[in-house]
Amino acid sequence: MTEARIVVHNLSKTYRVPERNPGLAASLKSVVRRTYREVTAVREVNFTIEAGEMVGFIGPNGAGKTTTLKILSGLLYPTSGKVSVLGFIPWQRRADYLRRISMVLGNKSQMLWDIPPLDTFRVLGEMYHVPPGEFKQTLAELVELLAMQELLTRPVRNLSLGERMKCELVAGLLHRPQVMFLDEPTLGLDVTMQGQLRRFLAEYNRRSGVTIILTSHYMADVAALCPRVILIHRGALLYDGPLHELAQRLAPFKLIQVSLGNGSAGQMSGLPLPPCAEVIAEENSRLTLRVGRSEAPALTAHLLQTLPVVDLAVEDPPLEAVIDQIYQEGEL
Repeated sequence: MTEARIVVHNLSKTYRVPERNPGLAASLKSVVRRTYREVTAVREVNFTIEAGEMVGFIGPNGAGKTTTLKILSGLLYPTSGKVSVLGFIPWQRRADYLRRISMVLGNKSQMLWDIPPLDTFRVLGEMYHVPPGEFKQTLAELVELLAMQELLTRPVRNLSLGERMKCELVAGLLHRPQVMFLDEPTLGLDVTMQGQLRRFLAEYNRRSGVTIILTSHYMADVAALCPRVILIHRGALLYDGPLHELAQRLAPFKLIQVSLGNGSAGQMSGLPLPPCAEVIAEENSRLTLRVGRSEAPALTAHLLQTLPVVDLAVEDPPLEAVIDQIYQEGEL
């Protein structure tokens, strides 16, 4: 049976937030008597993550993702509930626990700005008490996977955003953590660099078996790396399961892109399409059809037999559209 590395049971976090009305009088009154309201960031969330899993932790802004990650990493105390990561209670912040986890934030840096990355890596190796031989081996492996040998001796301030993100990943993995929290690791990166980091994370997970929780607003990150997603909204758990099942559940249809021969241009409206096919876009000799998943094979065969098809593609609806539907409605 696979080992559970993260266990979250009825996790809740409520903040007590001061508030006051605008104006001088309200400001003076707040000095004597402050008023507060309670804001629930996380509400009775439950999930378990096994060793070696890569799980997408998604939700709209303000859903409670970062609060949950901060509790799991020991930066915040929960209001109620139980959490176990690698058998430890995170907020006790024991040294043995901190040496087994890592947290990499796409909008925060642990690299020292004016010195080369290699110097920062050496400092981190000493902080985590990594033996010299293991440090050298781990660094060589990570540098090879990320193809970043030429970056090691350049000052961090001279590196691009993508190059700095590579360094952040190396810094977070030098001590070989068993659990890694990744918050927006591809934030602001170009398409090429996003692809490089995704390939690195997938390969490193395969080699090391590290458990990874990934939060990202780029659904391409989640689709490429995470077979399983945990979705929260307004602090509550909405879905925990395979990503492909979430798409099928919310979008029980396929999109069929059909390109026809030039002779069909201008005659699209008269084409013999069965009732199950809904035309949602039409441009020159190209049609976009929406059809139920179970009817897609039969419709595809019908189109190939009856129309002058030069190209045909059957696709799932864009994942971003599926997720946006959940965010807008707030429910499944």
